[in-house]
Formats: sequence, structure tokens, C-alpha cells
Amino acid sequence: MSKFLIACLGNIGSEYENTRHNIGFKVADELALAGETQFSQERLAYKCEVKLKGKILVVIKPTTYMNLSGKAVNYWMQAEKIKTENILIITDDLALPFGKLRIKPKGSDGGHNGLKSIQETLGTDVYARLRFGVGSDFAKGRQVDYVLGEWSDEERITLKDRIKLATDMAKAFCSIGLQLTMTNYNNK
Repeated sequence: MSKFLIACLGNIGSEYENTRHNIGFKVADELALAGETQFSQERLAYKCEVKLKGKILVVIKPTTYMNLSGKAVNYWMQAEKIKTENILIITDDLALPFGKLRIKPKGSDGGHNGLKSIQETLGTDVYARLRFGVGSDFAKGRQVDYVLGEWSDEERITLKDRIKLATDMAKAFCSIGLQLTMTNYNNK
């Protein structure tokens, strides 16, 4: 059975639970729910395994906090013997409007500390990432407050549907591959 690592970024702790920066954790929770499994606390991450069409999806929520996400990703890649092409990172993105989802094969960290940590640890920016748009409705210099802020009432209305779509995209990445997933989902 081929294995995939789905690393869903966020910060541990109840104070971060419903923040924009934790959208990766929300997608991870939806993946676990769909796979009828639960997370257990393991080394550097909460981890669960989801079986999908003859594949194993190792889903992690790093416990290293966002800025050290690379430690958890690298550890689980090595522990599970997963190649870089079978990794998907799910993260929030200020450059995309709220709810916009985009999967791509590589790219810069775009100022995102979680992606920066992963790129430094892996020594490459060539790994798939699913970016979940959180918008950029904040005053100059208030970026941190915005990403660590909770969703607006208006955003909450469509959030569940967008999380479900992100989950479908992650599963598609593992079952039909990156190129077809980009073709089928990037404009939804």
C-alpha cells in the first residue's frame, strides 16, 4: 500500500482552536471524521491514519506550533518512509480571498512561517501544498492579530462547505494525483 503524509498546519491550544491560522487542523479533523478514525498524541504531532482506495493517508497536526512545523513533517516523513512527492501540506493563506482553495506542486513560503520551517527543514520548496484562503481584511501591521483572530459570523456560514471541499481535494491528491486534482478543483 502506498502512503501519503497529509500535514495540516495550525497551533495547539484552545486559544488557537477557532482561529484562521488553524484552518489546517480543521481540515485534518474533517479527514479523520470522514475516515472514521481519531487522532492520538504521538511524537511531535497528533496523528491518525485514513484508508482510501488501497492507500494509507497519515494525517498529522503538528504539536510544534506553526513556526517549527518542519520538525514534525520531517520526522513523520522519515518514520513512515514517505517520499516528498507523496506529501501534502494544508495551510492558511492571506494572499487568497476567504474560502478560495488552491493546490500547487511548489512555491515560495509567501511569508508563512509554517511553510518557511518546512522548506528549511526539507531543503526544497518542491512539495504539494493546499492553500486555504483566509482573506486579508486587516489594517496595515495587524496581520498577526488577523490570522490569530477567530472567523467572522459571515465567514462561518460557508466555512464548513469550504473545509469539506479542502478534504475532498486532499483525498483526490492521494487517489488521482496532483495534476488532475489541480485541473478538477483549482477553480471551485
